[in-house]
Amino acid sequence: MARIAVIGAGMGAMAAAARLSVAGHRVTVYERTETYGGAVRRVERDGFRFDAGPGLLPLPAVWRDLFVKTGKEPLERCVELVQVDPSARHVFADGTGAALPNASRAGVVAALDAALGPAAGRRWGDFLVRAREAWDRTRRPLLEEPLWPDWQVLGEREPYPAVPHKRLLRTRRAQTLAEVGAWELRDARLTALLESHALAWGLDPRSTPASAAVLPYLEHAFGTWYVRGGLRELARAVYERCLARRVDFRFGAEVTAILEKDGRAAGVQLADGGVAEAAFVVAGVAPGVLDRIAGGMGARGGGEVPPHGPAASRITVLLALRGGRPEGTAQRTVVHAVDREAELDALFGSAPGPAARPTVTVLRPADPQLVPDSGHEAVTLTAVVPVRPDRGRAESETFGLHTQNLITAAERAIPDLRERLLWHEARTPADVAEATGAEGGAVPAPALAAAGGRLLHPSNSTRTGGLFTVGGWSHPGGGLPHAGMSGALVAGLIVEGPEFRGSQ
Repeated sequence: MARIAVIGAGMGAMAAAARLSVAGHRVTVYERTETYGGAVRRVERDGFRFDAGPGLLPLPAVWRDLFVKTGKEPLERCVELVQVDPSARHVFADGTGAALPNASRAGVVAALDAALGPAAGRRWGDFLVRAREAWDRTRRPLLEEPLWPDWQVLGEREPYPAVPHKRLLRTRRAQTLAEVGAWELRDARLTALLESHALAWGLDPRSTPASAAVLPYLEHAFGTWYVRGGLRELARAVYERCLARRVDFRFGAEVTAILEKDGRAAGVQLADGGVAEAAFVVAGVAPGVLDRIAGGMGARGGGEVPPHGPAASRITVLLALRGGRPEGTAQRTVVHAVDREAELDALFGSAPGPAARPTVTVLRPADPQLVPDSGHEAVTLTAVVPVRPDRGRAESETFGLHTQNLITAAERAIPDLRERLLWHEARTPADVAEATGAEGGAVPAPALAAAGGRLLHPSNSTRTGGLFTVGGWSHPGGGLPHAGMSGALVAGLIVEGPEFRGSQ
């Protein structure tokens, strides 16, 4: 039985802590803020409750596995999971709308044919078949196994089986998500549907590899779920599972340095001057924080993957509305930008900034726990914005204007929104940075294959013995399912050693 220090109480870190404690180790979590969950936070005001981080749960099997492996009570006894149907309603630039059933290929094909015209559904259905092949090729090395030392294999090979495209005298295959949309889907609305899955993670579809086809496939194959009471309830359940497994939490305890002895991590030093010895250190923090507290230990792994390009953040607008949620309202509506090129140029151009007319995700849960009574509705708007670490809260005026842009866009989904609005509150990248410690409020994207490895994340093992990384900034990247997977990988590497090859 070893002492293990876990830095941070994010979802990946808590997943690792629970598994390590069950394996017989003495685990202490050091969290610089006063609560757990990382980006999975809650905002409460005037009887309204909002998720300030993610609002929906893909691939809940990851968290079911955690609860099976760490105790007798399954996940469904600790939280109430509700399958969202339709999975999403989409409002396209031309005003066309389409509501897509949850985890039903035939249903989605029929819905798209009805909304966008004959053959649209068939083209999307055929795309999902190819996306499944990309998923099957990458699932284990990207999600279920530690990052291979020869990770270059993942970076070099494009797993998406693109359809040959003849242009003039040349035959080409799509290499980017934008090319998949233009050459295989051949409908601006289907292209918007495809690209929205990458855009939600701050990825430019014009340079994002075709392998990102796994993002819409993952949602299609495994469905979209909601946790009654909001995603913060999942964080609470994981925290309580850690407590039940005797994980010790120290809140308000900022780690300022990782200690080293004989070339191995040997514990942590705290801001109050205290020192905690440990045989292993698990760091669930953003790269800048890890570099600072690891000093010259060479925390990142040898033969490392290329650094990510510019990261993106999110702005979230919380809306308190008078009047109840109308019957039959979709829980999630994606309002697509009216000018795709203008949005992409604004977000990813030479002088990146918020798009004037952005793609906005509108969440409207049918959950009485989120409102003071049935005569009110709690709505959350989310859009991608670039990271601007040099500005921070100095951009409050810019984000004030952008908040109004989000509300204007959301009126395409809720026409009477402004008439019903009681108040609104914006959560900016500065708030994300405060909760997670990520510079500029950056949000990590899931790991993707191809593109020379630039969308992979550093391995969970490091060059320093006894030091591991967990969470969205390490393999297999961002997102709630990926965070849970990173916790399982780190626990396996510590318990079983370097020979650990992932879940079976």
